[in-house]
Amino acid sequence: MNKSDSSYIHVVVIGAGPYGLSLAAHLKSRNVNFRIFGKAMHTWASQMPAGMRLKSEGFASSLSDPEGTFTLGDYCKEKGIQYADVGLPVELDTFINYGVEFQSRFVPELEDKQVIGLRRRGKEFEVRLATGEAVTCSKVVVAAGIGNFSYIPPELSKLPNTLLSHSSQHHLLNGFKDRKVLVVGAGASALDLAALLHQAGAHVQLVARRQKILFHDPPRKRSLMDSMRAPMTGLGSGWKLFFYVNTPLLFHMLPESLRLRIVRKTLGPAPGWFVKEQVVGKLPFHLGVNIVSATSRDGHVVLDLSDNLGTQRTLEGDHVIAATGYQVNLERLVFLHRDLLSKIECLEHSPVLSRNFECSVPGLYFVGTSAANSFGPLMRFAFGARFAAERVSRHLAKFSSRRLFGMRSAKEPIPAAAGVAAM
Repeated sequence: MNKSDSSYIHVVVIGAGPYGLSLAAHLKSRNVNFRIFGKAMHTWASQMPAGMRLKSEGFASSLSDPEGTFTLGDYCKEKGIQYADVGLPVELDTFINYGVEFQSRFVPELEDKQVIGLRRRGKEFEVRLATGEAVTCSKVVVAAGIGNFSYIPPELSKLPNTLLSHSSQHHLLNGFKDRKVLVVGAGASALDLAALLHQAGAHVQLVARRQKILFHDPPRKRSLMDSMRAPMTGLGSGWKLFFYVNTPLLFHMLPESLRLRIVRKTLGPAPGWFVKEQVVGKLPFHLGVNIVSATSRDGHVVLDLSDNLGTQRTLEGDHVIAATGYQVNLERLVFLHRDLLSKIECLEHSPVLSRNFECSVPGLYFVGTSAANSFGPLMRFAFGARFAAERVSRHLAKFSSRRLFGMRSAKEPIPAAAGVAAM
């Protein structure tokens, strides 16, 4: 339903990545009056390095349409792109193009407009757009991408922007040719970036606190016994992951301290198996070291490192890229009005959410990585989009039908006698 169907907007969705687009598709199928703002797959298309491949398997990399008729596999079959549910890494461009095609088919209502303000006005919300328009609605779902939450360690943060950046700031890497680049991190972002920088002609060195890079094992044919011992899920294999993927509502019921510990420790830094041959033996690794200081000298960056034995060494480069991941912090969502932000109950800077993804401010919802502390590691991956979309759309549809009593639906005029919109 687009904005011309009614003068009243029930739901506004902020963000058009896998979670925002999946939710919008489900809202539409339930006849919920909504508008969605953002650029389709923006984080993936602008904040991930061109040429990278997804760590998640093909079957775990789909968006969610209501009937489940348009998976990544379906898209690849239509376009003649090589695809496998397991064992064939998904190219970034393939995933982005699939998401854009999903949007075109299921969410043509998407408005490529930037949200610059969100505040509460009585019992409703006011959403302000960069175009100058102000939209009033009853419910808001924030589906902000991880790009809003990039994290740079304090020991690097005082470097000037000319010498320091986060991995999310780099899509095209040709500008680093022949430059000395120090990549900090031990996860997929760091190793993917290091490999692609090396291929782009940069002189790359990797710096990490971990003693060892824990590459994923390459996929292999699994026996029945393997499946019984460690069932396969969209996040990997194992009974713990099976629980996190299949029972997010039970995860929501776990004690707070246990949930936080699980989210912190589950699926730590681990590059994909396919990148190992592109970096091992191809570029220097400085592992098991801490950054004691980071300073600029004559237009270059100098890192003073120390290992567990106290041995010190110094690295010099033209630029440092912090591939140090993401940490949810609602204060980084600059469109949230300060008064609204102060009313959102948070735990470790993440919103505390109900079983329907609603935060302490009635009518305000968060999906995606912001929901991980409430629903588990599943929310950090596109694979969790179906659960979130189904849960939130079902919940919002109930309120929509009550609010639209007496209003015309998108598909059916008000019956003269009944005066109730068909939902």
